[in-house]
Amino acid sequence: MNPDLLRGDTSVIDQSHQRSRSFGIAVDDAPDCSGLAAGRLQGMLEESRLLFQHAAPVMETLYGQIANTHSMVLLTSAQGVVLHSLGDNDFLEKASRVALVPGMDWSEQTKGTNAIGTALIEQAPVTVLGDQHYMRVNQGLTCSCAPIFDPHGQIVGALDVTGDHRSHHQHTLALVRMSAQMIENQMFAASFPDAMRLHFHARAEFLGTLVEGIAVFTSDGRFLSANRSAQFQLGLPFAALQAHTFSSLFGLPVSLLHEWFRTNTAPRQIGMHNGVSVWCRARLQPRAVWPGGVVSQDSVPQAPRRMQLSSLQYLDTGDPQLAAVIHKLRRVVDRDIPVMILGETGTGKDLLAQAIHHDSARARQPFVAVNCASIPESLIEAELFGYEEGAFTGARRKGAMGKIVQAHGGTLFLDEIGDMPAHLQARLLRMLQERKVSPLGAAKDVVVDVNVISATHKNLKDMVARGAFREDLYYRLNGLVVRLPALRERTDLDLVVKKLLKSLCDEAGQDTVDIAPEVMALLRRHHWPGNVRQLHNLLRTAVAMADDGAIAPVHLPDDFLDELRERGELAAKAPLADVPDPEEAASASPLLQDVTLDAMARVLLQHQGNVSAAARALGISRTTIYRKRHLLPPGLLG
Repeated sequence: MNPDLLRGDTSVIDQSHQRSRSFGIAVDDAPDCSGLAAGRLQGMLEESRLLFQHAAPVMETLYGQIANTHSMVLLTSAQGVVLHSLGDNDFLEKASRVALVPGMDWSEQTKGTNAIGTALIEQAPVTVLGDQHYMRVNQGLTCSCAPIFDPHGQIVGALDVTGDHRSHHQHTLALVRMSAQMIENQMFAASFPDAMRLHFHARAEFLGTLVEGIAVFTSDGRFLSANRSAQFQLGLPFAALQAHTFSSLFGLPVSLLHEWFRTNTAPRQIGMHNGVSVWCRARLQPRAVWPGGVVSQDSVPQAPRRMQLSSLQYLDTGDPQLAAVIHKLRRVVDRDIPVMILGETGTGKDLLAQAIHHDSARARQPFVAVNCASIPESLIEAELFGYEEGAFTGARRKGAMGKIVQAHGGTLFLDEIGDMPAHLQARLLRMLQERKVSPLGAAKDVVVDVNVISATHKNLKDMVARGAFREDLYYRLNGLVVRLPALRERTDLDLVVKKLLKSLCDEAGQDTVDIAPEVMALLRRHHWPGNVRQLHNLLRTAVAMADDGAIAPVHLPDDFLDELRERGELAAKAPLADVPDPEEAASASPLLQDVTLDAMARVLLQHQGNVSAAARALGISRTTIYRKRHLLPPGLLG
C-alpha cells in the first residue's frame, strides 16, 4: 500500500470503522483506563529493550520538533501497548483521561479506529483526524503514527504523535515517518555489525541520509537483509529478496565490490537488476579494536551480542598468568560477584570486561562503559546517575537517562574507578547496596539491576590508606580482584601479534601479511610501555605501510625505533640494510619513497583528508605529512 495515500485517507478509515464494529466496540464506549499490571508492563519493556534503546533518543529529538504544540510522542509495542511517552504538560492531563499513558492498549481491537492500531494493521503510516476516530471519546485527538519494522521485516512497534485536533499540522506524519525510519536504520546497523553493508541511492547526494537504501550480505554475497528504502528501490519485497545474492541483484561479482571499496570510500555507480542505475558505497568489514574485539563503524548504539572475538576463550592466548586470570573469572561468571581488574594502562582491561559480559547470561543486555578519568568532574554525576528536566542550568529538556540506568539488566563497567570524585563514591556505594538510582532533581528512585565490573591502574589499597578512596566502596567492588599482566611480562607475544595482524588485515579487506623475522625479534626486545594498545597501533601502521607484502623494519614507526635506540637495544645509526629509519630510507630510495607516499595517500583518503587522524593511524607526526604534501595527489588534505 502506498503510504502517501494514508494521510486521513477515507477508504482506509472506512475499512477500519468496519473492523471496529466487527470487534464489538460501540461508538459511545467509555475509555478503558485499566492498563497492564506493572509486572506485565515491565516484562513487555524487557522484551522491547532493543527497540526502546534506539527509539528513546529519537523520541527526544522528535518531541523537540513538536514541543509546545499541545502534543505528545508515544512508543508502542507491536501489539499497540504504549511503552513510553513524552508530552507537553498542558496535554498530559487530557492524555490520561483518554488512556494515552504507558501500559494502555491502543490496538483497534480495544480502541477502534486510531492511528496506532490502524497503522499496525495496515502496516503503513496513518493519520487519523478528529472525528475519524471510531470512539467519540477520542475524537478530540489527531494522531499520526508509523509502524517500526525490525531488520527481518517484522513489525516490532510503532511511533506516534498525538495532539489536540485543533493543532494538527500537515507535516507531522512526515516527521513521524522519518523518525521511525531513523529508528529502523539504527536497529538495522546494530543487528548486522559484522556483515558487508551496501548503501545506495539513485542520487549520490542522498547517500548517508535517511532515504538511502541499505542492504547487507555475507562476505561471499549471500543476501541477509534490506531496509525499506532498499526494498523500494530494488522493487522487491523482503521475502523475494531472500532468494537473491549480491550478484543477482546488481549484476556484478561480489569480489569486484571488495576490490572497489577495500581502500577507497568514494561512491561508485552500479546498475540494479531492474535496470535502474544507483550510486553506492560499501562497508566491507567491521572496525576491529585491539586485540580482537569488534565495534561497528557507525555512531549508533550497539546491540549487545555474544561473539567468539569478545569471549574469554579468545583472549586466552597461552600465557600462564593470563590463563590463571581467565580461569578465576570463569568460576564467578553469573554468580553476582563484582570483579575488579587491575593492570597498567593499555593492558586490555576494557576488553576483558567485555569478554566477561559476553560470556555471561547478561550477554544480550547492554554493556555500558564509563571512563571515570575522561569525564569532567562537573559532569560525571549527571553522566552516571542521570537528571530530570531543570535539574541544573543547561540541562536538556525532559532530562537524560544516566549510564547506570542504561545498563539495567546488563553490565556496568567503571573504568579508572580510582579517579571517581570522593563525593560520588558515597552515591555509588548506595546504588550498589540498595540497587536504586536517584537522578539529579528527581523525586523518586529508579530500581536498577546491573552487574558491576571496575578497573584501575592505580593502587586502591594505598588510596584507601591515605583516605583518597572509600574503604567500604573498595570492599564492595573487589569481590574478585584480578591483575592483567603487562605485555612485557607475558610469554605469548607471537600469538598476540598473529591475532592482531589477522584482525587488522580483515579490517583493511586484505590478505593477512607476513612479518619478517628481524621485525619479530625487535618486537620481542621492546619493553612495551603502552602494552597491547601500543602494539596494536604499531601493527596497524605497519599493515598500512606493507600493504599486501611482508612487514619489514622499514615499515615500523619512527617513535618505536627511537625508543629502542634510547634503551640501547638498537644501534644509534643502524645501517639501512639492517633496520632503516623510515624517513631516511624514504629520502634515499625513490622506490621506497613511492611506497611511503602511497601509504600516506591511502590513509588520508580513508580519513577524508583529516591530517591528525591519518598521522595517528600511520604512527607519524602531522609535520611529516605536511612536509610531503607537495608530493601527494592534490585535494587529499582537508
